[in-house]
Order: sequence, then C-alpha cells, then structure tokens
Amino acid sequence: MINNRLASNKLLIERLMYTLLLCLLLAIGGCDAKDELSETQDENEKESTETVDDNTDDSDTENTDESEETDDSGNSDGSDGAEGESSDTDEDETTGELTAEMFENIDPDFPSFVSLINTTPEDKEWVKLETMSDEFDVWDDTKWFKSEWNYGVPVFMTKDAGNSGVTDGNLWIKATLNESNPEGRWFQSARIHSKAETGYPMYTEASIKTAHISAYNTYWLNKGEGGGGIYRDEIDIIENNSKPSCGCQPDFHQQMNSQYFHADNDLTPKEIRNKGNFLRTNLSDVNPLKNVGWNEEYHTYGVWWKDSRNVQFYLDGEPAGSVVVGEHNDGTYHPDRFFTRELEIIFDLWTNEATWLGGLPPKSDLSNNSINTMKVDWVRTWELKDKPE
Repeated sequence: MINNRLASNKLLIERLMYTLLLCLLLAIGGCDAKDELSETQDENEKESTETVDDNTDDSDTENTDESEETDDSGNSDGSDGAEGESSDTDEDETTGELTAEMFENIDPDFPSFVSLINTTPEDKEWVKLETMSDEFDVWDDTKWFKSEWNYGVPVFMTKDAGNSGVTDGNLWIKATLNESNPEGRWFQSARIHSKAETGYPMYTEASIKTAHISAYNTYWLNKGEGGGGIYRDEIDIIENNSKPSCGCQPDFHQQMNSQYFHADNDLTPKEIRNKGNFLRTNLSDVNPLKNVGWNEEYHTYGVWWKDSRNVQFYLDGEPAGSVVVGEHNDGTYHPDRFFTRELEIIFDLWTNEATWLGGLPPKSDLSNNSINTMKVDWVRTWELKDKPE
C-alpha cells in the first residue's frame, strides 16, 4: 500500500510538472511546443502506469482530482500572466511613453521628435543643413532675402526695415497700417525667403510665436514656376490665426492649419490640395505646451518631407497630422501627381476677408505693437542621409 502511495505521488508530481511546463511553453512557444510536450507526456504517463498498475481505485481518483485542480489554476495564473506581460512590452517598444522630463531635455542638434519617440530609420541619420538653419542672432543675407510679391487686397508686402528684421535673437515680421499704399492695400507686412532649397527626405522645424491679430502666420516650403505659380509644389507647415475676426472659425485658437498644394497647368485638375490639420488639444497630457495659445508662447512646428508623396507634420515634438500628395480634398486620388522640385523656406504674415482665413483684423490692431508681430526664435533643417558603413 505504501509503495502504491509513493507511485501515486510520483505520478501526481510528474503531471504537475507537465502542467506548469505546458503553461510556460504555450506562452512563449506556441502550438508546436505543445505538441512536442504532449508526446513526452504520453511516454511519461505510459511509464508511470506500468509502475503503478496495482494502484487502488481510491488512489487514482485522488490523484485525478488534485491534478485537474492544479491544471486549472496553472493555466489561469501562468498562461494569462505571461501573455499580458508580452503585450505590454511590445507596446512600450513600439510607441514608448512620453514624460515631462523628456520635453525638458530635447536635443537641439536633432529634430525634436528624436528626443521623444524616435522613428528615424535605423540605417539613416539626420545631417544639419546649415544654409536653411538659423538661430537669428543677426540678419544673415547669405541665407535670407525679402520679396514684394503680394497676396490679394488689402495686403502690401514690403522690404521696409520697419516691417521685418532680426532683433534680440528673433526674426520678426510686423503688420502695420499704411493707408497710403495703392489699391487699398492698407495691411503692410513682409515675406522672408531662404536662398537655399532642398528636396526630400528632409525635416525642418521652427520655434514661432504668432501675432495676435486676424491673419495667417505662415511657415511653408514652396517652389513655383510659370506666371502665378501655375507649376508648383507647396507644403504649408502652418497657417495659424490665433484671433479670427469672423466669428466663424471656433477651432483656430487651437488648430494647426497644415496642407499641401500641387499645381500643374497641363493636368486636370490644374491644382490639387489636401489638409492635415491638427488640434493642439490632441497633444499628450505631459506636453507642456498643450494648453498654451499660439500667441502666448513659442511653439515648435515641423515637417518631415519623407518622399515624393508622404508628408508628416509635427507640433512641439509630436506627430500632428499628415498628407499624401495625390489625395485631393474632394476625395479623388491622382496617382500621376507627386512632388519633383526642391523647395525653399518662407515666413510671412498676411490676411484676407474670406472666412477660410478668419476675416480681416480691425485696423486698430495694426497699431498695437504688443500683438501685431510674428516672431521666429530659430529655424533648423536637416537632410536624411545613409549612415556611413
């Protein structure tokens, strides 16, 4: 009887070990591991049966009950726990978790997102493009120039030193009232271009505090050819208006207006475009600028121009909308449309009476120097290159 009990206990231990090992292999090895273990169990059980073939019915019943109870407990605690841990690990490795400390320690030598959730391809590296980067300690006429190309009435673009320049570490563009300009162009402002151009893959970002008037504060990439830019590749990183006057754009105070244009006078339609707008409230909760207005502090706006079609926008280091060249805002897709030109950087400040912009500012706002000026703290641009072998 004692020998039978010992043999019975041995069988119980072997079944318990099999159960625990099965749970572990199911969590990490899949069905193949389960099949292999089942074959091993069959052999062990056959050997155990031969050893205890004279066990009493009571011993068999007792062992079976204990084994089933252990098996249920093992699957619940072991298998489920292992699967949950694996899922959490995969998610952390894929998306990461942003912290307030990460935003405080963004490395200015690389695109902001590299310090947060870095999605740079492993075989690539970011190389600074100095000709399209500036900390704006002084006006650098080897990098920048002003133009007088106008938008529609009432905008008047000027090279006048009273409307743009570099002061106190900022590039600034000021909107002023000048009712002596021709054609009723009383909104006097400025446009700044980079002298250099670049193509994809590239990334550029700028730290900007907007003017607090009903006008578009813009930072964009562009190359137009032909009269009126009838052949044009354009990426509008921002067209932000923190103070629309029309009462018809309730999201503008938190909406990053971004889009692309592709114009080709020989194709139909001649121009296609689509928006990649993003609400600042969709930033992560730990982002210190999530609830700060466009005109209240410097925000970092960026774009990763990945290839001839794919464009990803960024706001304060986080992905903020995207566009695909060829996808038109009417829902049609045009596979024959893609970007082919190298583009320049442009900053400007302008307005229009149309509701899509937010309406005209009151003229009194243009005499208020506390709200009529767009400021750019810095702009930084990189090209994406192959890592050296």
